[in-house]
Amino acid sequence: MTREELLAYCLAKPGAWLDRPWEADEVVKVGSRIFAFLGAPDGEPRVWAKCGPDRVVADEWLHRFPGEASAAPYLGRYGWNALRLDGAIPDEDLLDAVDGSYDAVLARLPRRERP
Repeated sequence: MTREELLAYCLAKPGAWLDRPWEADEVVKVGSRIFAFLGAPDGEPRVWAKCGPDRVVADEWLHRFPGEASAAPYLGRYGWNALRLDGAIPDEDLLDAVDGSYDAVLARLPRRERP
């Protein structure tokens, strides 16, 4: 899966919008909260997604895809993982990770911010 394909998938979610809060980094938000980090366009193709409510659940991704999934810097303790887009992780699993991240973030949004 390419970065552009994943970005288009993220932006097709209800209420999703693109933001660039730090220089070249791109994030996709629903309401005021981030559900996918896409990093710099010219960097290594990865997506950061919330893969569980905590590190224990998110570590399942690290065991399933060693070397392709890692705990996301700064946010790893909250269940966020960095997943390679051009590696061994199947596209369906990447889309499932984005779906789960979107659902987890959406569930915590105040009603006034939900699409």
